[in-house]
Amino acid sequence: MTSLREQDAPAAVDASAARRVARYSGFRPEVQGLRFVAVLLVVLYHVFLDRVSGGVDIFLLISAFFLTLSFVRKLEAGRPLALGRYWLHVFKRLLPLAVLTVLGTLVLAWWFFPETRIDRIRTEALASVFYVENWALALAEVDYYAADDSTASPFQHFWSLSVQGQVFLLWPLLFGVAWLVCRRGRWAPVPVLAVLFGGVFAGSLAWSVYTTATNQAFAYFDTRARLWEFALGSLLALAVPYLNPPRLARVVLGWAGMLSMVSVGVLINVQGAFPGWIALWPLLSAAAVIVAGRSDSAWGVDRVLASRPLVRLGDASYALYLVHWPLLITYLVLRDRPVAGPRSGVVIIVVSLLLAVLATKLVERPFQRWEWPERTRARLAASVAVSLALVAVPVALWGAVDQRRADLLAEEALRNNPGAAVLEPGFEFAGDPQAPALPLPSALGEEWVGLPEPCSGEYAPEQEAVVEFCRQLPAVEDPERTVVVVGNSHMEQFMGAVIPIAEKYDWQLIAVLQPGCPFAIHPEGHDCRPGNDAALAYVEQVAPDAVMTTSTYAARMDPAGETVVGGFPELVDRLADQGIDVIGFRDNPRFDVNPYDCAQRHGEDADRCQVPVDRVLAPVNPADVLRGEPGFTSLDLTDLICPEGLCRPVVGNVHVFFDPHHLSWAYTRTMAPALEERLTAARL
Repeated sequence: MTSLREQDAPAAVDASAARRVARYSGFRPEVQGLRFVAVLLVVLYHVFLDRVSGGVDIFLLISAFFLTLSFVRKLEAGRPLALGRYWLHVFKRLLPLAVLTVLGTLVLAWWFFPETRIDRIRTEALASVFYVENWALALAEVDYYAADDSTASPFQHFWSLSVQGQVFLLWPLLFGVAWLVCRRGRWAPVPVLAVLFGGVFAGSLAWSVYTTATNQAFAYFDTRARLWEFALGSLLALAVPYLNPPRLARVVLGWAGMLSMVSVGVLINVQGAFPGWIALWPLLSAAAVIVAGRSDSAWGVDRVLASRPLVRLGDASYALYLVHWPLLITYLVLRDRPVAGPRSGVVIIVVSLLLAVLATKLVERPFQRWEWPERTRARLAASVAVSLALVAVPVALWGAVDQRRADLLAEEALRNNPGAAVLEPGFEFAGDPQAPALPLPSALGEEWVGLPEPCSGEYAPEQEAVVEFCRQLPAVEDPERTVVVVGNSHMEQFMGAVIPIAEKYDWQLIAVLQPGCPFAIHPEGHDCRPGNDAALAYVEQVAPDAVMTTSTYAARMDPAGETVVGGFPELVDRLADQGIDVIGFRDNPRFDVNPYDCAQRHGEDADRCQVPVDRVLAPVNPADVLRGEPGFTSLDLTDLICPEGLCRPVVGNVHVFFDPHHLSWAYTRTMAPALEERLTAARL
């Protein structure tokens, strides 16, 4: 016969579980209001101060706080985690507003943004909707703290939503691990989760401090350097039910946390320090507000945060974060301004708030209440797939149309876009006068010159430092000449004129090009010396007929600053002693504006887009002092780059530059005939 104690055991267990679940249940209006304050800080700092507020970090912490409460309730109640359904459900909830924002931003970009930015914007639209925008920005070496926001991507703010989306995929796996541990070891969920998230917090914070100190621009967008912020939110969610400070302490803690949270960005300029240890300031401030909770005091900060207006605005905080940034960037692009003014800033914020409330009411809530997708996982998956396709398909079609247009124009380029050929005596243009100048804005990413193959066979470098940078044309059997092009990105662009000549005369062309490092024995800049030493050893290993490199360095908009590359004369002597000719190209000008963008904005003939050559280069090629040195030939192509003493953005219907100091491949290839004549005249 079963005892009364045995009969009561299941009921006691159920009651205990119910009490544990109850600890982590209940709506927390003050935290919802805090979410709005965090996003409002982000908006205010973006619009008016152009500084980091810590609001994004608080937003991430709150996301983890609510996520953890939800999963702890499941674990304590013994309910299945249903991870697959959770993932589909959360992205079904997040994607509608994100897709609406991405599509709206693409329309704004199509109407108002310079064509030069469209290709990048399309790429980032896809990165944003697939929650990898943070990695796209990190790999593109974007400076989050750039002074001129008008050059920022209208999708740049999606970096934090991408990190959040990645955590929404990762965190449930951690709860799954906790479920397995608890099931096998009969341990309570909360201590297991505390150990798991404590480990994540410690490891990620250590990584964040290290990477912030060594590569802050990358660390800012690095998910691994942000996980500790989510882990802190999870640890806070686990601890709050066990924290019960008295009313007075709640009042003091709440206001102290709020004042500290609001003042962090004003009291200290944290630029360059996030997401390292300094981010603990706003996060611990927000944690203090959450621990204070409901004080039931007329003087508590929760009376403000839990008020109906702030809770309603907290509901719209996701939409506010989404819409404010593209509106701000579009305004700056239209007005050609680096930052918004006081009046325009207020208008941007008010419009953002109105759009956020409308988007929440008309889009987010109806999709949240839509029951049809929730009935099966297949329907949930279909709703997510459709949301992604609404962005992916238009972006792909738009890109395909632009590519088709570029292909058609390339077929007629010889006739319509002669480039430097128009400088030849007696030239007569026979093309379409309405043809657009090349390269098109959508093709600027293809303007970096490159050789097709890594160095191999007899040209394989023995120097490890050279392997990464060594490229060659396909191997030529019994080449007429072997030529090694060495230097930085400026020599790389000149190579656009060298490649056609090499192919015509069966040269074996090899390139060793290191970013930012002119070629010399003792170059200026300590960082270039190891690479240049290795490049020199490689040249001596190959023993080519000739080396091509830049002989001068042109300072930006400073003709007096153009000088012979440091250590270049010693390089000429050393290679000449080994029978290797050195062909020194004079550096091309560097401008303080982008000639390509200037032509796009104001027209290629606008006075502001044309710069006299004597404002950017010295009156005489500084490398001319080496003329007559055995084995050295000086080449000055300035008359092709800035004909008749004027640096114009477009010559022969081809853009000469594609950024402030790099020649376009489209133009340098048209310089090949003139370069060939000069090399022939020099008997090279």
